[in-house]
Amino acid sequence: MESNRIFVVLNFKSMKLSNYIQGSWIEHDGEGIPQYDAIHGNLVATCGSKGLDYAAMADYARKVGNPKLRKMTFHERGRMIKALALHLHGIRKKYYPISYQTGATKGDSWVDIDGGIGTLFAYASLRRQFPNEPFYVDGDTVKLSKENTFIGHHIMVPKAGVAIHINAFNFPIWGMLEKLAVSLLAGVPAIVKPSEITSYLTEAMVRDIIASDILPQGALQLVCGKGIGILDPVQSQDIVAFTGSADTGKKLSVLKPIIDNTVAFTMEADSLNACVLGEDAVPGTAEFDLFIKEVRREMTTKAGQKCTAIRRIIVPEKLLEDVQIALGKQLSKTSIGDPQVEGVRMGALVSKNQVKEVKKRIKQLTKTSSIVYGNVEKFDVIGSTKRKGAFLSPILLRNDNPFKNQDSHNIECFGPVSTIMPYKDLGEAIELANLGKGSLVSSIVTNDTKIAKDYLMGAAPYHGRVHILNEACAAESTGHGSPMPLLTHGGPGRAGGGEEMGGIRGVKHYMQRTAIQGHPTMITAMTNQFQYGAKQTEKPVHVFRKHFEELEVGETVFTHKHTVTVSDIVNFANVSGDNFYAHVDETSLDGTIFEQRVAHGYFILSKAAGLFVDPKKGPVLLNYGLDECRFVKPVYPGTTIGVRFTVKEKVDQEKRSEEDIAKGIVKFLVDVYDQTGETVALATILTMVKKLNQA
Repeated sequence: MESNRIFVVLNFKSMKLSNYIQGSWIEHDGEGIPQYDAIHGNLVATCGSKGLDYAAMADYARKVGNPKLRKMTFHERGRMIKALALHLHGIRKKYYPISYQTGATKGDSWVDIDGGIGTLFAYASLRRQFPNEPFYVDGDTVKLSKENTFIGHHIMVPKAGVAIHINAFNFPIWGMLEKLAVSLLAGVPAIVKPSEITSYLTEAMVRDIIASDILPQGALQLVCGKGIGILDPVQSQDIVAFTGSADTGKKLSVLKPIIDNTVAFTMEADSLNACVLGEDAVPGTAEFDLFIKEVRREMTTKAGQKCTAIRRIIVPEKLLEDVQIALGKQLSKTSIGDPQVEGVRMGALVSKNQVKEVKKRIKQLTKTSSIVYGNVEKFDVIGSTKRKGAFLSPILLRNDNPFKNQDSHNIECFGPVSTIMPYKDLGEAIELANLGKGSLVSSIVTNDTKIAKDYLMGAAPYHGRVHILNEACAAESTGHGSPMPLLTHGGPGRAGGGEEMGGIRGVKHYMQRTAIQGHPTMITAMTNQFQYGAKQTEKPVHVFRKHFEELEVGETVFTHKHTVTVSDIVNFANVSGDNFYAHVDETSLDGTIFEQRVAHGYFILSKAAGLFVDPKKGPVLLNYGLDECRFVKPVYPGTTIGVRFTVKEKVDQEKRSEEDIAKGIVKFLVDVYDQTGETVALATILTMVKKLNQA
């Protein structure tokens, strides 16, 4: 019932789309751009962006949205994204009837809708890899002076501008959410500009996002029309993320405001992605069948309107006929028509104009390649007609001489079109794959590790992702065409040279990395992470007697001391079973770095724990693990050791349920030193500490 209501609202009440500008929904001026149902040809809505004040929009985002997001910690921003994901997931079914009008099948819509919401969930979870701070401390400390009174570090803060997200027509929801998840976690507001062809689906979701009141004011604005001039007011703190054709992306990247203000610009462009069949994957093997299935799926999913779709099918020369026949049989099972009719496996292209464009490109390709499956004019349509909808048959071309006839490596048909071509050996396969001049993804289907590695090493410089498929991973493989939120989505050359998502890597794109220098005590105060050499403060109460909130970074316990004996070493060897010669056999030390038998490193660490632990029951719940450990100086019998046990960093944790104990992780620096004051071992241990406030 809810889905029908939304469908009616979209087609009648909301015929005229609105833009969400500076906190208000504003209908577009004039007649606008018509948006048609790709299946039946009916008018869905009109959109426009005429007269919008993009400078005012950008200023609003910088002055209203940006400060609110910047003040939030990564954990707060992550919880905000999680709340949004949960909200949209609960109402996601309402978007499917709208999505069908774009020509998408239920499976296509699942990738767009559920996949987009899934990306929000993925980035919400990523908050745990960031501190509960508005900033991120990047990398390791750099020692800049002999006495360690002057050090350096890197800190990353949200840029003080706005992100302009320009998205393609093929994924009206995923395209928005995969960018929005990253910029919001980074703390940067966004102006979203979906394609004017399918922005009616984006607008439907944005209305729900705004109505939820989950995002702070100014965090999101929406332009449903063409957005001409949207990049004119960009400034140095702004970021532009573009998805679309390589030609359009190149034009935008060199606009005067982009160049003059050195604006960060990332582009993810359509590319001529390749799928290679390994020489071992002959007919009768599981890998051969997987190859045919993968190519068929990538040709027909979203009617081939994917930036990651397989455009070039590269197979061993001796298997060319086998692949052509097998693929033709699979493609013949692809029923075309209305996605809401049972049995339909491929919907329509997004518009009739797109059909014309694809046909034009097919005609160009047939100058050097021949069609071996499909017909651009003769095919059946279920539940509609070719006259009404934007339908096209899957088209398989064959290029027998791909090194001479290079149109296949230069011309892209953004539809259900792909070209099969032969190779003589793996070197040729790599060369052919790389002739695409840079792509988002290439796949190799093989069960031979040498073939896979040789292909990877040869093709990796030209591809943003390499998908290696065989029977062992097939059941859980996400496939050639599916970018994953925590892996980089982008590619070199023709693919745009940019990177989207990629987990922490993508978040950093929206932040400014700044080098900071100073005394360790000052850098500790700036980062809230203890820096070696900083002031250490001893308090009357042992750190293990304090709750999470009561502990301070730099707070230190200076322990009692212990003199290591031969008996310690022998006893530890007996208990642990570690009878390495350097610990137990003094006659075997000639030619080694050791002067006499040496204490086990793990004995030193264990003894250190005996020195710094307060054994009584208290707020410390458990030892959570060991981050890093270094044994930097040999400890011989007679050496006296002590420990400087310092609160290094506090990592907040969220309660998983009302019954859960409120707690956090405290990282302690274990600095074991000898009677000369020199460090003999360094480690970072993690303890789980109960909070004073259990609310």
